Amino acid sequence: MHKTFTAILLLMLMLVPQLSFAEEPQEGKSAILVVSFGTSMPEAQRAIDNLVNAAKKEFPSSDVYLTFTSNIIRRKLLRENFEPLADIKNKSLNVNSEMFDKIIFLMNPVEILATLNDIGYSEVCVMPTHIIPGEEYDEIANVVEAFRMLNGKYGFDDISLGTPFMYSPDDCARMAEILAERFKSQLQDEETGIVLMGHGTPEHFANALYSLLQLELDRIAYGRFFVGTVEAAPEIDDIVENLERHPEITKLVLSPLMIVAGDHANNDLAGDNEDSWLSILKDEGYEDITTYLVGLGEDENITKDFVKKIHELID
Repeated sequence: MHKTFTAILLLMLMLVPQLSFAEEPQEGKSAILVVSFGTSMPEAQRAIDNLVNAAKKEFPSSDVYLTFTSNIIRRKLLRENFEPLADIKNKSLNVNSEMFDKIIFLMNPVEILATLNDIGYSEVCVMPTHIIPGEEYDEIANVVEAFRMLNGKYGFDDISLGTPFMYSPDDCARMAEILAERFKSQLQDEETGIVLMGHGTPEHFANALYSLLQLELDRIAYGRFFVGTVEAAPEIDDIVENLERHPEITKLVLSPLMIVAGDHANNDLAGDNEDSWLSILKDEGYEDITTYLVGLGEDENITKDFVKKIHELID
């Protein structure tokens, strides 16, 4: 497995400098780099594509690229795309724009920024799709800061980093409003509670933003939203305890508090395994449970806020 990945990586490194010459020089142009944790599920990719396409539509003068921060997901996609990459090399690198986007998408954030610099972009806005500024966001911030410190031909004239959807108390209040609108029809039934699964980031101050979101949701619709995370706190046990304080809630809607409805949503939240949230809540006696497995990236209001954050970054 290690040898296979090494071969793929070497092929990528062979392709990158040649692709730089295959693409038209972009001297003085600006780029927007959308950064997502990523997903390997094609149906979940829709949410990310929606945000990318919104950026392309709103900022036609900038070229928009996408990268995943998850090494596991990128390596999986890289393995799946090894054959077409080899085919490109055999065709003397007659690479069109669509294929270039596909290749550059498989690079990690460091590689893709280096490639954008090599092509000749002078300004890059790095825009994350993360919900909170946790560990993944910290790593991107370190990368951006490293490029910001580079002078001369290997650095950018300007490189900036946007903020996640829940970066401040005002952002949490805004997210609460979006969620209240997202589940407006379900909230009309006073017996229905909305259970939201966030990702969570253990031992990181940013994880407290989930609790702040819960407070904002309680302000808007007390006792109707129940926020938890799959990898940190609050956990599903905390949600069960909170539900016990609201016996009027007899029906539940389970939905991811994530940009994509990927592996966590389909398995940890709504899977048929005994430790999924769906199974646990059924064991607690909740019989009327529905799932809404649609990533936040497909939400119209989230999309508008994403574009707004890019405007703020550029301005």
